Amino acid sequence: MTRSGTEAVTRRPGRRRRRAVGALALAGAVLGALLGGGPAAADGAARATGTGSAVGAAAGGKGGGGPVVTRAGLDPALVAGRGADVAFTEQEAENAVTDGTVIGPDRTAYTLPAEASGRRAVRLTPGKYVEFTLPRAANAITVRYSIPDAPGGGGITAPLEVTVNGRAKKTMTLTSQYSWLYNQYPFSNDPGAGLLHPDWWITECSCVPAATTPAPVIAKPFRPSHFYDEQRLLLGSTYRAGDKVRLTAPARGAAAWTVIDLLDSELVGAPHVRLVAANVLAFGADPSGRRDSAPAFDRAIAYAKRKNLTVYIPPGTYQVNRHIVVDDVTIEGAGNWYTIIKGREVALETPAPDGSTHTGVGFYGKDAAAGGSRNVHLSGFAIEGDVRGRIDDDQVNGVGGAMSDSTIEGLHIRHTKVGMWFDGPMRNLRVRNTIIVDQIADALNFHTGVTDSVVTNTFVRNTGDDGLAMWSDKVANARNTFARNTVQTPVLANGIAVYGGTDTTLSGNLVADPIREGSAIQVGSRFGAEPFTGYLRITDNTTVRAGTYELNWNIGLGAIWFYALERSIDADIEVAGDHFLDNTYNAIMLVSEWSVRDLYSIGDVRFKDIRVDGTGTSVVSARVKGSASFENVDARNVGAVGVNNCGAFGFPATGSEFSLTDRGGNDGGGTAGPWLAPWLLPNTITCDDRPPVVPPPPPSAW
Repeated sequence: MTRSGTEAVTRRPGRRRRRAVGALALAGAVLGALLGGGPAAADGAARATGTGSAVGAAAGGKGGGGPVVTRAGLDPALVAGRGADVAFTEQEAENAVTDGTVIGPDRTAYTLPAEASGRRAVRLTPGKYVEFTLPRAANAITVRYSIPDAPGGGGITAPLEVTVNGRAKKTMTLTSQYSWLYNQYPFSNDPGAGLLHPDWWITECSCVPAATTPAPVIAKPFRPSHFYDEQRLLLGSTYRAGDKVRLTAPARGAAAWTVIDLLDSELVGAPHVRLVAANVLAFGADPSGRRDSAPAFDRAIAYAKRKNLTVYIPPGTYQVNRHIVVDDVTIEGAGNWYTIIKGREVALETPAPDGSTHTGVGFYGKDAAAGGSRNVHLSGFAIEGDVRGRIDDDQVNGVGGAMSDSTIEGLHIRHTKVGMWFDGPMRNLRVRNTIIVDQIADALNFHTGVTDSVVTNTFVRNTGDDGLAMWSDKVANARNTFARNTVQTPVLANGIAVYGGTDTTLSGNLVADPIREGSAIQVGSRFGAEPFTGYLRITDNTTVRAGTYELNWNIGLGAIWFYALERSIDADIEVAGDHFLDNTYNAIMLVSEWSVRDLYSIGDVRFKDIRVDGTGTSVVSARVKGSASFENVDARNVGAVGVNNCGAFGFPATGSEFSLTDRGGNDGGGTAGPWLAPWLLPNTITCDDRPPVVPPPPPSAW
């Protein structure tokens, strides 16, 4: 693949160093473009906008008034049996009754519609409202929203009025203090800042600004992103299906506009009570949140270990501004709506041995080098951090360290850097029934020698990096599984990523709306990861509106992306039963870095029983040496030729360096004919570096 330049970028969510290749982002947008339909893209391929979900298109955002329930912006029937089984019901604002303005659809990075679930939302000016009809009984809501940044950065607060059936008025306090990042990695909170790295090549001018005469003029704010946040509210009463929840931007509010993306409604049960326990209140914890409760937590944990008791945290908000070290202990809250562990980010007087310059609220196992922790069980509480910028050396994660033979269940984590970052070696961890939202970096990462561990039924939304990741850094991960999880709207990078490792399974997950420089699912030999060995099974997953615009290469990616950057990928890989819906560009992409295209390959990936419903470009894009086979891969609404086969860009007379095998049952295609026509086999060169994008129609029943 041709590019104008390269860069080496270091980034460490938790401890991670990530190298990105090429420029980091597309043109910065002015605020008016953010709210409208996005700026004109630098390349025609970047203008792929697509349409919203079928239910959204039908509702139109203005009329009807009946409840339109979605999952990841889709009719739930299209994703049945996949993703997390959650307690709440999702409703998109564009499907509700409103006197505001529907924005989108748009998939252009750095715009508010692009970061919205389903790529549409509702903009309210002061005095305007959006009203949702409850589809079932509820006593709690979650609102995903965006409000403007302060002119100089740092965020503002603004009220949002909540009424039910025109009564029971409550006020939510919205904030943009955890939103609005700008500029190049590792990003800035200052909208007026100049380039952080003028010596990097950028797409905006197709140049290295510091080496260009005359110097290019770069618009400010430069590359705004990470616009959304969410708030939860207990309504105080239980309301019935059919009741109307109205969200109104007050006429005299501080925000010039309020964008509402969606509302989740939920019937929250009574608080969990454990009478025989080491109750943190007995050790001096303050449920009002006025005093620091960290010492009381330490005392309760020490007592519980001596007496073989559970630590119980009753309803309340507890201030904790540092790590709580956990080992051989069970800690239960009253439920994550009731028990909230909340802390400030605190600057350290001197950096910690691991390089951290800050600390903050978090539950950490002991370092693996010190033997790690085991038999840790955390459940039933929320962790709310105070992380507003990205410092990759900082250990300011919700849960961290090494925890073997442990379980994490029913947590709600937001405003930390990474929700859960595990540094192994460690084994046998189970994470389930947990919600992780509004992170600066990943939601969860298995890092370095994590084995025999599972993440299941976990819901992720609005991460600043990979949603769920396995990274075999220096020591290989092995025999791990991500199953039946939902990942929505990762602002940067991928929904689910696997970097090396042995015997890995991704099954039954739902991934929607990755925003930029990533895919729904990535398999990458990068970031210094150990090789892929044994098997990799990617089965029965669904992706929607995936395959973003890769700004570094100025091309579109696939919903699933195999990337051979630092070594070949030659494990036993099977992709079976997956559904790739409404793909912005390609459904499947296999690629190597331009500089190593003659060194590395991706061999014999097997695709079986796949459905592809809509591609902006191709079903398969190959930019690497290697091979793949296809069996019962059905496609429709394909925007370009079914296979865009560039191989390793050597263009030999014998055909592409990438070969395809037709194992039968591969049906359908688009206006260009069958997606896997005989003339494409085994290795016909059909290389179009940037094919025109044809936005597909919304997905529908197969």
